[in-house]
Amino acid sequence: MASFPADWGREQLESLEFVDRAEDLVPCGDVGCGKTHRAIAIGMLACQRMIPVRFFTASSLVMRLRKAKDDNRLDAELKSIGRAGLVIIDELGYLPIDIDGARLLFQAGADSYETRSVISASNLESGRWGDVFGDGDMAAAVIDHIVHHGRILRFHGESYRNKHSLMK
Repeated sequence: MASFPADWGREQLESLEFVDRAEDLVPCGDVGCGKTHRAIAIGMLACQRMIPVRFFTASSLVMRLRKAKDDNRLDAELKSIGRAGLVIIDELGYLPIDIDGARLLFQAGADSYETRSVISASNLESGRWGDVFGDGDMAAAVIDHIVHHGRILRFHGESYRNKHSLMK
């Protein structure tokens, strides 16, 4: 089950007005409650409306940025990502990120600040992002950017996969 902010709901989400205003979303909460499903649905809706979308897991984005840096093409990679109107980063918090990876992820987020929307789906509340980034200051900087023009969508309840598991 998803909880929306009091002044914001499904209608605003489906209108994609937040993308037009380069606002961010943070679907966060329990595992298996629809964060990724919702992010993908928003991405598909954006594609149908001709808005360029990029989708990454947090770990695949870090690996992609790390490889681009190693190949001396980080600026080109960030520019490529920057052509999207909506960037979706899934599974933020499932795997720890080392400090170099955190810096790269921060750089990608900083490049998006006030220029495009980012959906950062996480199983962790933002107060625990220091564990992910391995640095409380880095996490605080990321959170500061997101909360300025963003909204949290809270997901809670029993995992859909667990509820419908064949292994009962």
